[in-house]
Amino acid sequence: MLMAALRLDLRIPACGSLKEKRHVIKTLTSGIRSTFEVAVAETGYQDTWQRAELGVAAVAAEGYHLKRVMHSVERYVERWAEVEIIDSDLTLHSPDDR
Repeated sequence: MLMAALRLDLRIPACGSLKEKRHVIKTLTSGIRSTFEVAVAETGYQDTWQRAELGVAAVAAEGYHLKRVMHSVERYVERWAEVEIIDSDLTLHSPDDR
């Protein structure tokens, strides 16, 4: 069993308030969850209007499948008109990594 973690550092240039940002992030995370069946959470910059950090996690038996899913998630976010990806980081973990 392997676990993949994807960290996405995002810029949301059109947001002028935390309320606008929350709407964009909620819509984006819901779309990611329903499309890819992965876990998603806002993990950073909660009080910053135009920045967000998302954490995406998934578990599978094969690393190839996890990489493919996470790269698909990244492409999905890249196509999202309201956000820009500043940075991303993908890591794979196995139970032996403890």
